[in-house]
Amino acid sequence: MSTIRRLLAISVCTSVLAACGGGGGGGGSTSVPNNPPPPPPPPPPQSSARIEGDGPFLVVDQFGYRTDMEKIAVIRNPVTGFDADDLIDPADEYLVVDEATGTTVLTVLPTEWNGGASHSGSGDEAWWLDFSAVTAPGTYTIRDSEDLVVSASFEIGDDVYDDVLKAALKVMFYQRAGFAKDAAYVGTGWADGASHVGPGQDTEARLYSAPGDASTERDLHGGWYDAGDYNKYTNWTADYVISLLTSYMERPAIWTDDVGIPESGNGIPDILDEVKWGLDWLIRMQNADGSVLSIVGLDGASPPSAATGPSTYGPESSSATLTTAAAFALASEVYGGLGDATLSTYAADLEQRAEEAWDWAVANPDVTFRNNDSAMGSQGLGAGQQEVSDEARAEKKLSAAIYLAHATGESGYHDYVTANYSASKMVGSFYINGFEANSQRDLLFYTSVSGANPTVATTILDRYETAMAGSNELWQAVDGEIDPYRAYLGAYTWGSNAVKSRTGMLYVQQASYGLGTQSVDAAMAAGAGYIHYLHGVNPLGLVYLSNMAAEGAKKSVDTFYHTWFSDGSALWDSVSGSTYGPAPGFLVGGANPSYDWDSCCPTGCGSAANNNQCGITPPAPPAGQPTQKSYLQFNDGWPLNSWQVTENSNGYQTDYIRLLSKYVD
Repeated sequence: MSTIRRLLAISVCTSVLAACGGGGGGGGSTSVPNNPPPPPPPPPPQSSARIEGDGPFLVVDQFGYRTDMEKIAVIRNPVTGFDADDLIDPADEYLVVDEATGTTVLTVLPTEWNGGASHSGSGDEAWWLDFSAVTAPGTYTIRDSEDLVVSASFEIGDDVYDDVLKAALKVMFYQRAGFAKDAAYVGTGWADGASHVGPGQDTEARLYSAPGDASTERDLHGGWYDAGDYNKYTNWTADYVISLLTSYMERPAIWTDDVGIPESGNGIPDILDEVKWGLDWLIRMQNADGSVLSIVGLDGASPPSAATGPSTYGPESSSATLTTAAAFALASEVYGGLGDATLSTYAADLEQRAEEAWDWAVANPDVTFRNNDSAMGSQGLGAGQQEVSDEARAEKKLSAAIYLAHATGESGYHDYVTANYSASKMVGSFYINGFEANSQRDLLFYTSVSGANPTVATTILDRYETAMAGSNELWQAVDGEIDPYRAYLGAYTWGSNAVKSRTGMLYVQQASYGLGTQSVDAAMAAGAGYIHYLHGVNPLGLVYLSNMAAEGAKKSVDTFYHTWFSDGSALWDSVSGSTYGPAPGFLVGGANPSYDWDSCCPTGCGSAANNNQCGITPPAPPAGQPTQKSYLQFNDGWPLNSWQVTENSNGYQTDYIRLLSKYVD
């Protein structure tokens, strides 16, 4: 129970009794009685030898734990990083307390992580508190006997994530472009009119290279703001559609019709209503020849309805067309199976569109378009680069063939998969990680498609199982207890929270497909570690979702980069400093050790006022920190560029939704 800085405050004193004798000032002597009193008893065990600083020192999943879950809280003692002056010497035992009754239901002894070593990825020493034995539903805290360290309160129950999942899904509604957010659905704080439907905007969008040519006008309204910017990217939107459809297909019974969007109560699960909003936009993006436009660039303002600038679009590309073909094909199967006549007609149209997109992409395999690229003359169109590499485009073609084989049953698509699946990283290189999640998901899906080549299916499953066991970033990291926060990543980058969700899904997929030597419970526990990290079991004790106090979070994201919830907004800048703060449920990017301020800083940003925004050195955190502490709650735009750390993305959101849904009944 010691650390290199633990203080032992126990002292042992020895008493010597002296007797003074003789009258008349005669000499004295020292004597010891024949029956000396017993020595004083040792002091009782201390709750904590020492605490300095604000912590947090004891982190938990602030939403809680399912009754049957493994439940492990983390005590953390910072050694390096911005909080290195904080200090805890853990108590000998901790109490799990029922908040309703004040009763201690379990006493837990801390288990030292890795022999007391400091973890380089977080800069912390750590101890684990395993309270899995607590299964009774209720509200709890964990504390030492003197209440020097008390965790955030949390729930135990089988419905602890239900409302969190609804809030996460509702984020997609907040992100809708061209759709009014009425107060009846979002409250007064985030009510706003339909955005980007004025003159020259989405209903009259023009080709980026011919903004003065009215003959290029297209009605491209709808879709979702992609992230903290309002641009709409076909490749990514189609990916979000596939991810949400997959979430539905994997657990159709959990999806409700009461999320609180205008379509709620129509008899269709709200997740499918939301997906249809994205699909309808993709339909508008498709040309008559089957090809699909790549991007629509939108103006920014806060709130979104205040934007008045024009909307422009980029041309068709092979990658956008292939990703859309995959989305249409998968959607045709889902909506065609709902037993609704109107949606069955819709599904048939989607299937035809998917095949037309495939045919165009086969005939035009190498058509690319790079937005926001001076070499293409597209600077200012969008923000992130939606075009992909040749290798990634081949992966997209394989995925499109997989979903078309599922939708149509035609042998040509199966033949394409058989001829090309071995070129994928997972099959060809036994390579699995959270960065390649989409292609791995799609290959696993193919193993259950009717008519799949049995050898192909067996090989895919074998590669997945072998790669999971053989990677030092997956089961070896779990078994070796490499990460004290129990959500190991081999690398942290921009958007690390998305990779957390995707990596958690790797274990869940193993359980779902019956692979590996580990039990289903072990695989699900490994996946849940990534949920707990996002919910507060991290060095910051931060729930990486925005404004979630209403769902039980003690410390959730206060501010993040988003054009709507902009820096300095009196209404939406932050939960703590503005009237409403950002809307709830947005998953932010997460720890990013590669963060840097703009290259113009500190003295070359064009004016003294701009330079003053830089400060003297990059903000630390996120700069100069252990990996998992490379995060700061800020939403500054240029030149501090907080979007590298705190911006949301629909990709982060849909990955999180998929993982969380596996822990909801």
